[in-house]
Amino acid sequence: MSPAPSKTLVILAAGLGWNLVEKHKPATSIEFRPVAPGPLSLTCPAQASLRTGLPPSRHGIVASGWFHRDLARPYFWEQSAALVRGRRIWEGARAAGQTVGMAFWQQSLGESADLVISPKPIHRHHGGILMDCYTRPEPLYAELCADLGRRFDLYHYWGPLARTRVGRWISEAVRRLLRRPDGPDHLFVYLPSLDYAQQRHGPDSPETAAALAETLSQIQILTAAAEAHDREWLLTGDYAIEAVTAADGAVFPNRLLRAAGLFHTRETARMLYPDFYTSRAFAVVDHQIAHVHIPASADLPQVRDLLAADPGIDEILDRPAQIERDIYDSARSGDLLLIAAPGRWFAYPWWTEPRQAPDYASHMDIHNKPGFDPCELFFGFPPPHTSQNTAKIRGTHGRSGPGHEIAAAGLFPEARTFADLAAALRNRLTPAQ
Repeated sequence: MSPAPSKTLVILAAGLGWNLVEKHKPATSIEFRPVAPGPLSLTCPAQASLRTGLPPSRHGIVASGWFHRDLARPYFWEQSAALVRGRRIWEGARAAGQTVGMAFWQQSLGESADLVISPKPIHRHHGGILMDCYTRPEPLYAELCADLGRRFDLYHYWGPLARTRVGRWISEAVRRLLRRPDGPDHLFVYLPSLDYAQQRHGPDSPETAAALAETLSQIQILTAAAEAHDREWLLTGDYAIEAVTAADGAVFPNRLLRAAGLFHTRETARMLYPDFYTSRAFAVVDHQIAHVHIPASADLPQVRDLLAADPGIDEILDRPAQIERDIYDSARSGDLLLIAAPGRWFAYPWWTEPRQAPDYASHMDIHNKPGFDPCELFFGFPPPHTSQNTAKIRGTHGRSGPGHEIAAAGLFPEARTFADLAAALRNRLTPAQ
């Protein structure tokens, strides 16, 4: 029988860009190197590519949410692993009798892993949230909470109270997993810590420098624990966050489409809700990427010409162009894909008067909004409402290519791209024949 692969720890750090390391030059023993990102610098596509070694065109994750045509509604931040197509890079190790764990990855519920831990709150029928984490095996979360002396705080994970220190609970929990005799042989952990300061204050800000220092202390907890238990480790970012350069960098494709009579709404209690059933065009947005759905192909030229006139839109990719870049999925991608201009980002609103905003616009509601809403990182008035002021956003991501490199360290110093990292990791986790 071939020897099993040596044990590993894979750390995926949100927003760990090469630009960040170069700008702030943190005091650390970690030796970073630049790596070209995947074709979509977004959370869920990056995570799917690392666990499968495949591009979005093959694993199907074209953003952190997309429009489901059969149901005529968008879904964001869904957690089922079945959404990610393709063989996992660790299947060879599991076939050799080794175990795999995933901590805080998106789309990890039901994954082909032996250990899973992921935030999974319960929304009460009459309002409020029961803070909880899903774990497999089921008793694991209670055991970790007892060991750490505190529960995982979901409010620190996302929303106006989101803080860099959320990664402290994650890193300390993972350190305990590495110590356990029954801990997984290969553990994949996601650290969200760097995201918040960069989106609120920009990647060049003092707040981001402080967040980087705290995140590196969390990473060093993990790498020290890995080395103490004879594990090799890989650290990589998923995307680089760039500064929002305009006073208000938001681009509103749905407002353009509504003004042209293409995006339809229905009025309920003076609020405007989208009518995806009859709309001739609408955009589902994720940071600097937007998928535009156009049910009737005859409307495509009009929509394209309309959007091309907006200086906040850098590129408009039709289906052939998306296919060429390996990012098109026939069931999930838009008929057009928009890429924002440098320093700009896409916001989902279609209304222009504050009173027209749908009820969820002023709340933290990551599942019902037809797009990622970074304004949820700020309180609105009165609290606990969230802000709707897009001018507050100072950092964004999604664009790829030169100038958007991520930072990596540890294993595979020869890797030049994110795809190289995934391929090298797959090879390492596959027993020699």
